[in-house]
Amino acid sequence: MPTEATTPDASGPAATPGTTRMIKIFDTTLRDGEQSPGASMNLAEKLEVAQALNELGIDIMEAGFPIASPGDFDAVKQIAQVVRGVTVCGLARCNDKDIDCAWEALKHAPQARIHVFLATSAIHREFKLRMTPDEIVQRAEAGVRRAAGYCDDVEFSPEDACRTEHDFLCRVVEAAIAAGATTINIPDTVGYATPGEVYDRISMLRNRVPNIDRAVISIHCHNDLGLAVANSLAAVQAGAGQIECTINGIGERAGNAALEEVVMALKTRHDFFELRTNIDTTRLVPTSRLVSTTTGIAVQRNKAIVGRNAFAHEAGIHQDGMLKERSTYEIMSPEEVGFAKTDLVLGKHSGRAALADRARQLGFLLTGEQLQSVFAEFKKLADKKKEIYDGDIIALVGQEIGDSVEPQWKLIDFEVHDGRERTPKVTLTLQHGQQQQTETVEAGDGPIDAAFWAVERITGIETVCRDFRVRSATLGRDAQGEARVEVEHKGRLYRGVGVSTDTVESTILAILNAVNRIVSQTEMPDEDQPISSEW
Repeated sequence: MPTEATTPDASGPAATPGTTRMIKIFDTTLRDGEQSPGASMNLAEKLEVAQALNELGIDIMEAGFPIASPGDFDAVKQIAQVVRGVTVCGLARCNDKDIDCAWEALKHAPQARIHVFLATSAIHREFKLRMTPDEIVQRAEAGVRRAAGYCDDVEFSPEDACRTEHDFLCRVVEAAIAAGATTINIPDTVGYATPGEVYDRISMLRNRVPNIDRAVISIHCHNDLGLAVANSLAAVQAGAGQIECTINGIGERAGNAALEEVVMALKTRHDFFELRTNIDTTRLVPTSRLVSTTTGIAVQRNKAIVGRNAFAHEAGIHQDGMLKERSTYEIMSPEEVGFAKTDLVLGKHSGRAALADRARQLGFLLTGEQLQSVFAEFKKLADKKKEIYDGDIIALVGQEIGDSVEPQWKLIDFEVHDGRERTPKVTLTLQHGQQQQTETVEAGDGPIDAAFWAVERITGIETVCRDFRVRSATLGRDAQGEARVEVEHKGRLYRGVGVSTDTVESTILAILNAVNRIVSQTEMPDEDQPISSEW
């Protein structure tokens, strides 16, 4: 058997000192990422994110799980027909129906990949599948062979590979490659592995599987112990040629390896890894913002690479060092990942061109209609604030591009009366079509609670609030408040976002955004519930 130092791998022969090996980036934001609770996207949103991922420079885009629902099938099909220059991938279990459905959705893609998976660990074999090791191998071979009959690019994932016995894992991997798999993905399904264990497992496969040189080795790590990025980097150090990840690290439970962290670790520490990717790193922040706005999942302020504080310095010692030499406290430049170096202050006298240009610098390409809508809100905000900062523009644009539903209910006016010793009172006027309706509610624990009741009485749509957050979109006493709500209606969750300098108004706008989503979904035919496909 060849030794690890000489065994060829996914991306070519083993790297020699001083050379740079290419690592493929497999993005599963639209599949595994969308499985985050409350992160589901409609077709228009998926297409927008798919285009952004393509511009980012990923190599493979896992567009969805076609058999999961008609909506997932349509999304994969549309993305396969529209997106060019990237391999479009669809997920399937190791059965004929799943694989046939995946190909039907993918067949128009210039570059298509079918990704089949089957659990292999002892605990999954015994309790979930109730299959013997021989039956697992036969099912894996049959699934890969059927997928290979449709296209040349087939990926096989032995689910829970990091808890599968070494001997059996080698046997399944060898059989899958012999059946036609061109990529072998090793998933740490439950985020249990450590970097050392991942390194040893990838090295073991390279040394023990005789036909491993015929396939790319991939790694797919979950973040249950906060080790997804570290484990992914350990895998490529051991010879893996592909990393599976998501924007902002979203995904099942604690999420997946964060694409932006993996990519910038490889780029910033190229001296150590001697590996590279095709990612345009200046698109990381704009893509992160788009995914956050679209899914409704906020990025924590101290998130590595794309968080608002990632390049912020407050401590006096840090500020002094930064003024003298930037590299004292920054190992990357903000421009390198897509942040603007400084805020450009705009005001009420600024025009559309200035707004469009600043939005473009922040990573947002607005259509004429979107620019008109954002500009109208920009002018309203400029009358309330002396200066408008990048954060204000991001909030305004994010509200516009993130709201792809037709606003059936619109806020016209509201009035709030509240105090420590009095029952809150809200008078709300909404417009539906050409008609306006006004309702006064004197109830609840505060003006926010009363606003929920008022919206419910006017629209007739009953909801239960499951999550409510308000944050400052910018700094200062006149900062905008961004409200995000998640409500339940007839067993389904819907999200809403609203932005205003008045937190009550931003909350009402967020509630209406969620209500409009409910109305939009109610008018569409019901879809099957998605099938879980976590690794």
